[in-house]
Amino acid sequence: MGVGDRGKWVVLAVTTFGAFVANLDATIVVVALPTMLTGLGTSIVALLWSLTGYMLVSTVLLLPIGRLSDLVGRRRLFLAGFVLFALGSALCGAAPSGGALIASRCLQGVGGALVAALGTPIITEAFPPAELGMALGLNSLAWVLGAVVGPVVGGVLVTALGWRSVFYVVVPFSLAAAAVGSRVLPPSHTRAARVSLDLPGVAAFTVALTLVLLVVSESAAWGWLSLRSLALEGVAAAAAAFFLVWELAVPDPLFDLRLFRAPAFAASQVVATLTSVGYFGITFLLTFYLQGGLGLTPLATGFLMIAMAAPQLVTSPLGGRLSDRVGSGGPMLAGILGVGTGVLLLSRLPFALSVPAVVLPLALVAVANGFYWPPLASFVMKAAPAGRLGAASGLFFTFRNIGFSLSLALSLALAAGSLPPDLAMRIFIGVRHAATPAEAHALIASVRAAFRWFALAFALAFVAGLPVLLLSGRRRGAEAAAPAATGTGGA
Repeated sequence: MGVGDRGKWVVLAVTTFGAFVANLDATIVVVALPTMLTGLGTSIVALLWSLTGYMLVSTVLLLPIGRLSDLVGRRRLFLAGFVLFALGSALCGAAPSGGALIASRCLQGVGGALVAALGTPIITEAFPPAELGMALGLNSLAWVLGAVVGPVVGGVLVTALGWRSVFYVVVPFSLAAAAVGSRVLPPSHTRAARVSLDLPGVAAFTVALTLVLLVVSESAAWGWLSLRSLALEGVAAAAAAFFLVWELAVPDPLFDLRLFRAPAFAASQVVATLTSVGYFGITFLLTFYLQGGLGLTPLATGFLMIAMAAPQLVTSPLGGRLSDRVGSGGPMLAGILGVGTGVLLLSRLPFALSVPAVVLPLALVAVANGFYWPPLASFVMKAAPAGRLGAASGLFFTFRNIGFSLSLALSLALAAGSLPPDLAMRIFIGVRHAATPAEAHALIASVRAAFRWFALAFALAFVAGLPVLLLSGRRRGAEAAAPAATGTGGA
């Protein structure tokens, strides 16, 4: 982009603010679920799909947005994301019914996808490779701050002004980000005259992912081998098969499988998916444990879970800077090992409240997360071919969001496995606790078992990340050799 030394920091500030607003909204909404249930008079299923629908739309659109940005430039699309996010937020606040809330959340998801998919490539183009890890580490602070501030602010807003305020509060911030971004972000550069969005590929991907999430979310109530579940699984498999065949045959595929010819890029996508599955469900499992099993209030739960975010204010910039100095592989694997250890410790949560038993593993998760996520994001963007940053970022965040979506669905399925489905959903929403000591004991046992499965996801991610360590070392060796070779030729 050639934005200059001062301009790159302005770019980082705008993109980071966008990430903060998006994550703040996500965490605030979870706190407001119980009052939304009574205020709208809607069903628990509708509220759950207000969460899943946002994630689904964001995931489905990441790749088309990445493709489109490579062809027509990123600035206008990025700014449009803020405007759509503000519009969707305002409509959520005014929603008269559960159906209207789901539709408005999906519109929010469009804006969120634009901001999420394009922030990283914009940063990548603004910063030199030697500073990219540090920049992405600072950018990740936005997600951390959103996670820290969201539950507390959400609790205050819901108590003082009602649930609709949690949506209205993000509208002025989103519009302010669009206004500032329109003045300071560098102009877009059109890269091609023709745009191909591969609509059959988008449709097949959407059908497959939607049905997978639906089956994972509802099969606890339907039965995994029920006729309904098996039918949806069959349609999802057919849609996925069509998607893969189509993507291999179409000239301009949605999934650019050529990117996976680079071993570094392919390995990083496996790591992103597995770590996302293991990480995103932690909050939801702890909601089951603290509110449903132990009977804590949402506000007390939010304060305890601050330990999962606050240490990252320090470790995320350090992790990014460390990856710039020593390569991405080592910090990333150390971080994955640390998060996996913290999740494994959570599988031993006691049947009575112990603050250290909750806070200490969460603090370990937070510290370690700061050391694996910025290096992983930096590695992905550096591994992307020139001119394919949008496509690479779209793939990266698509796999991350697939992991997030599966993590949410698996959290509900695993933690609710020992309880009647209706009771389990009411516990998750926060309008009920376990009715009897036996139910509380069964719920906590299920949560502990679920954490063991998520710890396994991190163990698999560690194994998948070993090639990244090797490739990272080779890349740094090549980068070190290049200046040396240039220097021997004389200047």
